[in-house]
This record gives sequence, structure tokens and C-alpha cells, in this order.
Amino acid sequence: MAGVVKGGRALEAHLRQALDKLQTKTLRLGFLEGATYPDGTPVAQIAALNEFGRNVTAEEGDYFVLPRPFFRNMISQNKASWAPALGKLLKSTGYDVDKALAAMSLGMEDQLQDSIRQLTSPPLAPSTIASKGFDKPLIDTSHMINSTGSDVVDGSGE
Repeated sequence: MAGVVKGGRALEAHLRQALDKLQTKTLRLGFLEGATYPDGTPVAQIAALNEFGRNVTAEEGDYFVLPRPFFRNMISQNKASWAPALGKLLKSTGYDVDKALAAMSLGMEDQLQDSIRQLTSPPLAPSTIASKGFDKPLIDTSHMINSTGSDVVDGSGE
């Protein structure tokens, strides 16, 4: 569908084709299958534990690690801009849905990484700061932030 679209009927036809194709695509964002830590632990598992918090049982006693909602924060801060951004990308790619969604997914991946970098609350426990040597939540080895991924698949993405 690349090229210049002029006139009401031609534009309407291109938009209808783009909409039909968009309805068959799923943009996936996050920590996709295959993203693991060196010990084989899925990055998505650790990301979810950070996102929602978790109970921990340790020799020093049971405790709860507070949620650090980087993913939910990213969605909340950016979701209003996604539809207009996709509209601009569709127009700039001549209504090429695949190219527009590919560009959109990279932009959303950047937003997710920015959300991880920006998160500062709740602060880390003093013992965690002492063991890491710095006070930045979610970033220790940078493995999680470097494991963000996105893709566009046919169908529902399930």
C-alpha cells in the first residue's frame, strides 16, 4: 500500500485495508520467550516479581519485597500517545501496517526501558544498597533492561 494517497475514496480504501490488516496483527512488548538470565531463569519471571512484589523466605526471616511497577507506569504514562503515534506512522509509511507496527514496537520498547531507568520508588533496603553498591532499583547487572523485546505477529499473539 505504499505511495501517495489522494482523494476521499482512495484514502478511505487505504484506511479500510490498513484497519483490516491491523486487526490481524498483535504487537508484543516485554520480555519475550527466550530471554533468560545466565542460570536459565526467564527474565519475564524476574520482571513480574519486581512488577508485583513478592514474599521471600530467608534465613533472616520472612519479608515482602515491595512492587516496583515499571511496566504499569509505562502504560499509564504513554498509552494516550500510542494511537496518535500509530496514525502518524501509518501515514508516513504509506499505510504499510507491518512497517508502522515495527516502528511502533521499537518506540514502545524505548518507553519500557525509560520506565525501568526512571523508577526510584520504593527505595531499596539499606542491606540491598550495601550489597549492590548503589541505590538504583531494578538495575543491577542491566540484564533485565537489556532483555526488553518486541515483535509483531499474525493473530492474537497467544
